[in-house]
Amino acid sequence: MSKYDYIIAGAGASGLLLADALGKDSFFASKSILLIDKDLKQQNDRTWCFWEAGPGQFDEIAHKIWPNIYFAGETLRLDTNIAPYQYKLVKGLDFYNHYRTKLSAFSNITWITENIESIEETAEGVKVKTNQESYQASKVFSSLFDYKSILNQEKYPVLQQHFVGWFVRLDQAVLDDQTARFMDFSVPQKGNTRFMYLLPFSKTDALFEYTLFSKEPLERSEYEDAIKEYLQEHFPNVNYEITETEQGNIPMSCFPFEKWNTNKVVGIGIAGGWAKPSTGFTFYNSSRKVKELVKYLKEEKPLSKFHRNDKFRFYDMLLLDVLAKDNSLGRSIFESLFRKRKVPLILKFLDNRTSFFEDVLMMSAPNPFPFIRALFGRIF
Repeated sequence: MSKYDYIIAGAGASGLLLADALGKDSFFASKSILLIDKDLKQQNDRTWCFWEAGPGQFDEIAHKIWPNIYFAGETLRLDTNIAPYQYKLVKGLDFYNHYRTKLSAFSNITWITENIESIEETAEGVKVKTNQESYQASKVFSSLFDYKSILNQEKYPVLQQHFVGWFVRLDQAVLDDQTARFMDFSVPQKGNTRFMYLLPFSKTDALFEYTLFSKEPLERSEYEDAIKEYLQEHFPNVNYEITETEQGNIPMSCFPFEKWNTNKVVGIGIAGGWAKPSTGFTFYNSSRKVKELVKYLKEEKPLSKFHRNDKFRFYDMLLLDVLAKDNSLGRSIFESLFRKRKVPLILKFLDNRTSFFEDVLMMSAPNPFPFIRALFGRIF
C-alpha cells in the first residue's frame, strides 16, 4: 500500500486550491501529497462566480468581469454599479487547466484518476480505497459529499439551490455586456423562491440560468421551459442557439458539517460546510478557508477543531428557517433588501464582512415578523 503524508480526495475547486496552497508553501516541501479524482477535469462542467473589491488571485483566468449588476423583484427594477466591488466569473475548464499546470511544477504532488470507494481511519492513519488500489495517509482532506447524509435530521432545514443553465448565442447584439443580472425575480414564483440569473459575456453570448432555492428539484424540462419563456419575453424576435448547458445542485443548510471532522479526516468545500448557507456561494469562500486550513496545519492545531461558529451562520439559519416554512417569501425578502439598502452594503453582508451596526441595518430592511417567529422557534 502506497503511503503519503496527505491525501486530497476530490479535484474540485477546494481540492485544487488546497493542493496549490500546500505545493507552493516551503513549509510543506517535504510532505508527500496525493490528489485523487475520478475525472480528468477536461470538461467545462461548471462556472463559478463571486464578487471582490479590486484585483484578485483569479483575475488571470476570469472569463468575464462586470462592474454593474441588475436586480428585479415584483416591482423593483435596479441597474447599478457595485463599486468598490466587481462581479467575476471563472469557467471550470479554465480553472482546471490553470491549476493542473501549476500542480505539475510541484514534485511532491501526485495526481491520479481513480474512483474513491471508501475512506477509513485506522491505527496507522487513514486508508483510502479506490477502484484500483488502496492508499494510506496521516491526514485526508475530503470534498466527497453525500447529500442524503444531512437529510436524516430536523434541527437544520435543508434547502437546495438547484438550476439549469443554457449558454446561448443570440443572432442580434442586444445584451448589455457590462451588467450581470444577479437575480431577476420577475419570473413567476409558483410558491417558491425562483429567479433568472443572466451573465452576458458579450452583446450576443450569455449564460441564462433558471435557479430555485427550495426543497425539491424540478424535472429538467421545467427549467428549460422557463428559460425559453424568459428569452421569448425579454428578447422577442431574436433567434438563438444553445452552445453549452450546465446543471447543478448545492445544499443550503446550517448543518454543522464540521462535527464530522477528526484529527485525521477533514471535510473541505461543500463537504466541509464551506458553502454560504443562505446563497450557495462556495468558490470564493473556499479560497479563504484554504488559507485558514493551511495556517492551521502549520500551527499543528487539532483538525477536529477546525471550524468557527459566528453571527453570520446564525443569520443564515434564520433565513433558511423562514424559507423552509414559507418558500414563497424569498422574493419579497431580497426585494426589500435591494429596495432599501445600497448594493455594496448588501454584497458586504452576504460576504460575511459587515459590522454589527451594518448587520442591524440589513436585518431591519425586510418584514421582521417571519424572522421573529424563526428566532422564537430557535429559542423555544
